[in-house]
Amino acid sequence: MDFQDYYKILSVAPDADSKTIKTAYRKLARKYHPDVSEHREAEEKFKQISEAYEVLKDPQKRAQYDELREQGPQSQRRSGGPQYSQSFFDQGSFSDFFSSIFGGAHQSAPGAQGFSQQDFSNQGFGAKGQDIETDMPIFLEDTLTTTSKSISYSLPHRDAHGRVSHVNKTLNVKIPAGVADGERVRLKGQGGQGLGDAPSGDLYLRIRLVPHPLFDVEAHNLILTVPIAPWEAALGTSLEAPTLSGKIKLTIPANSQTGQRLRIRGKGLVRKQGHGDLYAVLKVVMPESVSEESKRHWQQLADAAVFDPRAEWRK
Repeated sequence: MDFQDYYKILSVAPDADSKTIKTAYRKLARKYHPDVSEHREAEEKFKQISEAYEVLKDPQKRAQYDELREQGPQSQRRSGGPQYSQSFFDQGSFSDFFSSIFGGAHQSAPGAQGFSQQDFSNQGFGAKGQDIETDMPIFLEDTLTTTSKSISYSLPHRDAHGRVSHVNKTLNVKIPAGVADGERVRLKGQGGQGLGDAPSGDLYLRIRLVPHPLFDVEAHNLILTVPIAPWEAALGTSLEAPTLSGKIKLTIPANSQTGQRLRIRGKGLVRKQGHGDLYAVLKVVMPESVSEESKRHWQQLADAAVFDPRAEWRK
């Protein structure tokens, strides 16, 4: 199988830090999400991006991948690989390359090639079809209300002559409001074909929240980093801040500090009962460049101030 260059897929350097990797993933995930992208290979690219991030965000998986990557092209192109810890991304969600390293290869449906459905029924044999599990990427905005999503997946199918082939299936799925990352939605009877008179398996959709360019998620709460100028931190200000449902007016108190958290009730993610909260985390930022006049004002402030930011060092 072909070697997957996860760094190239995310357009980051092999020595990129976790923040750079996360930023690159967020940008590409929003660009190629199948619900919004018009790119003809959007779904495939989204899967590649998700797979790359799944490996590179995890220090242990990244170390295992880097070890294989450093062994050279010959080992990178091999059809099998060392079996490391079992990934929870299984049942065919990711590529054969991923499975060869981390395990979790897709299992074929039960049954034997060459036997028809009628053969199994005549012999009184039956077995429930295989359960299928696949990822369902969801935008944070989509979790606020119940929404309908289209999903396509491949299933093994045995015809009347016992021949096995794969058929593509498309469903419109209702995703309830308040779904959380990692939650599973069960669709009964939409999995693999049963043998004999046994029922089909089930389809499980595993919810994956697509990283948002502005908000981080903590349980049902959202975290928003709010950049403010030094004078805004000192004097206080009022500004418009984004939420998932529109903009709100946010008051920054005087003498604010970097890292200070302001709580906005009810503006987080939907829960089974109520809403989570939005936390605005303040970050004081300096202008990239300042004029000579501004420098004079800063110097006047420094000369007049009696504040020592490192006073604790001298205790």
